[in-house]
Amino acid sequence: MKAAQTNPHPASYWQPVDKGRVQCLLCPFNCVLSEGKTSICRGKENIGGELYATNYAFTTSINIDPVEKKPLYNFYPGTKILSIGPNGCNLRCDFCQNYYISQEEASVTYLPPEKAVELSDHEGCIGVAYTYTEPFIWFEYVLDTAKAIRAKGLKNVLVTNGMINREPLEEILPWIDAMNVDIKSMDKTFYKKTCRGKLDPVLETVKRSVGLTHIEITNLVIPGLNDSDEMFEKLTDFLAELNPMIPLHFSRYHPDYRQTASATPLDTLYHAADIASKKLKHVYVGNIMSDSHNQTRCPKCQEVVVERSGYSIRKNNLVGGKCRFCGAYTGVVMDS
Repeated sequence: MKAAQTNPHPASYWQPVDKGRVQCLLCPFNCVLSEGKTSICRGKENIGGELYATNYAFTTSINIDPVEKKPLYNFYPGTKILSIGPNGCNLRCDFCQNYYISQEEASVTYLPPEKAVELSDHEGCIGVAYTYTEPFIWFEYVLDTAKAIRAKGLKNVLVTNGMINREPLEEILPWIDAMNVDIKSMDKTFYKKTCRGKLDPVLETVKRSVGLTHIEITNLVIPGLNDSDEMFEKLTDFLAELNPMIPLHFSRYHPDYRQTASATPLDTLYHAADIASKKLKHVYVGNIMSDSHNQTRCPKCQEVVVERSGYSIRKNNLVGGKCRFCGAYTGVVMDS
């Protein structure tokens, strides 16, 4: 991303250390960087003893997606959203499904905040989703764009691995309307060995976000690595204790990047959904051809309130987020 470095944007969270070194304070890695060195996410660089966001306003992708593709099933179903994302990530997951833009140098397009707002509005989108790789490494740009999007009356969505420190999270949360957080496992060893990351900060991000923004969770189920009943039960219990209305998406893995395990058996995904459904009101199965587990049901009467075919809405039986059949609150965020 050499083009991105010609006019770098000052980073928000950092401190000087010694001998011209600086420490990034954005995520739990807290990288200490000498002059000319870049952070683990490749988005920050020490230039002249100061930290800069060299990834500011440079996106690997610009797409108009169904909001369901994020995935967000309980947030403005049937709408479309402008989707963009930076080149890089602060994790190194062996199974990364977007490794070509998260782990490798990729071509980028300059999209300043005002252009993102203009494009989203022009295309009839509900707003912008910061997605594909890891948007928290794009903190400065996401915050500026989110403020401009909100001023236009549009929505901001974060699709994230949750690896961010408390202070920047608390600064950005008021500007975020919905999040999908990827909890890759409930096992600390899995995070350390397979993702080169940490579990606890991810769980803290979820805890701090619940009640402040709409939140949904994704778990990519990988055979032999995170597909035990114990893992499914721990994840379910963690979410149920926070709020049983939190939607949980079990997503099918396919071999990619450094992982060669076979694709997740459908029976494993359905079994995971059965376990989670005992305590959670909205459980989905994604990345599969079947529509059997992607319908939104009323948590009270169990009627289908959002009927889907893939990412398309066949029928919407909601009135201002309430069930058309029994009038119960469904947990689906939408305009009245």
